[in-house]
Amino acid sequence: MYSFEQLMKAKTLLGLHDKATLSEIKLRYKNLMKQWHPDKHKDNVDEATQMSARINAAYETVMEYISSYEYRFDEEFIKNTTISPQEWWEQRFGGR
Repeated sequence: MYSFEQLMKAKTLLGLHDKATLSEIKLRYKNLMKQWHPDKHKDNVDEATQMSARINAAYETVMEYISSYEYRFDEEFIKNTTISPQEWWEQRFGGR
């Protein structure tokens, strides 16, 4: 289990904004791991290894947090929160 402080540190380390999507979280993790991979820091392998471990731990904390989130799949909620492609187009660009 994670604490509030651990989650906030993980969010900061990964550079996540308040409404990050799952795909944004995964992309940010992937990019940070590429940036801090020890093979890219031959002059300071220890620091890169430590940073990679911190990034992995932060990612695990965030993934644990989002895995415990409950999504609503009841019919009424879905009807009230989704729109058709045509409705989306009209809201975005106006009528035909």
